[in-house]
Amino acid sequence: MVSRLKPGRVNAVLARDWELGNGSSLAAAEEFMHGQDLFVVITVDHVFGEGTLHNLVRAGEPAVLVDPDPSSGAWDEGCRVRIRGQVAVAFGKHIDEPAIDCGAFLLPSEAFESQREAAAEGDHTLSGAVSRLAAYRRLRAVPITDRMWWQDIDTPNDLRKARSQLRRSLVKDGDGPVSRYLNRPVSTRISMALAPVRPSPDLISLVSVGLALVAAWLLATSRGILGGIVIYAASVLDGVDGETARLFMRAGPRGAMLDGVLDRVGDAAVMAGLGVWALSGGSGSSAELITWLTVAATAGSLLSMASKDRATALGLPPAPERQLGYLLGGRDGRLLLVAVCSILGRPTLALITVTVTSAVSLALRLRIVRR
Repeated sequence: MVSRLKPGRVNAVLARDWELGNGSSLAAAEEFMHGQDLFVVITVDHVFGEGTLHNLVRAGEPAVLVDPDPSSGAWDEGCRVRIRGQVAVAFGKHIDEPAIDCGAFLLPSEAFESQREAAAEGDHTLSGAVSRLAAYRRLRAVPITDRMWWQDIDTPNDLRKARSQLRRSLVKDGDGPVSRYLNRPVSTRISMALAPVRPSPDLISLVSVGLALVAAWLLATSRGILGGIVIYAASVLDGVDGETARLFMRAGPRGAMLDGVLDRVGDAAVMAGLGVWALSGGSGSSAELITWLTVAATAGSLLSMASKDRATALGLPPAPERQLGYLLGGRDGRLLLVAVCSILGRPTLALITVTVTSAVSLALRLRIVRR
């Protein structure tokens, strides 16, 4: 494992007498912490959801992350914490109080002296060190909230729980009903299955737009059922790139920009495919009407998403995207409408629904943001 760490980014230090207890690991880090007023200590077998450690790191004073309402199993196994007000005053399995620590601490340099005192008394545990530190130095108790999660991994069952929580954490707060209830249950499982391979999120974005282009060609050749299936597959895969980026902490503006551009290319191609299908005899409407609907649906698809991106770029208060998602004007809802109408053999209906839902979503978003 040590050989896989990246030189210059991670330093591995061998803890002497590690078999005595995890306090020895704290002691081994002392020579590397000179000049540091505060430093973070995290036990290696604990996994944390995104954002769970933020409040601890931002505490600005010695602190411990605590779970005030752990499960019975976690309480039985965990190190319990006695809290008075907002301060942790003692740690240990002998304490009969509900809170337990989450294995994450923001400690001062005095923690090393506390560890030596504990070791001199035969206590080589990390909890023994922080208990002695808490006896003379305020140690703030930072609770996790309902939206945060952590998992102590000691058994295969714990690992399964952590993977399940990690998968559920890939869902975004702004997801509309289509993403939340149809796409994410599939895409998050794909992301977790691909995790050992560590694929590039940009590569997944390219594959997603490739599927959208294939779907556009299938629609243009009047193969609506297969085209609709491929469109939905592209919609599901469109979530995998962002999930993978968050999973490996590789999310960034460059990847987001590429994903946004490729999504718009895919949207335009799909609308063009619907228009060609409708013009070739898939509808009894006039050619002029179909042309205008194709232009309107394409413009609506592009403008609906561009308005959201523009509001974000300008730092404007965002519209309630999760609620707007029920109008099916977002990309997930739009592609679902196209997929369903394509399978039913109704390309003109697909163009009409996309035009209407995109226009309504755009108008409401602009109204909400401007207000």
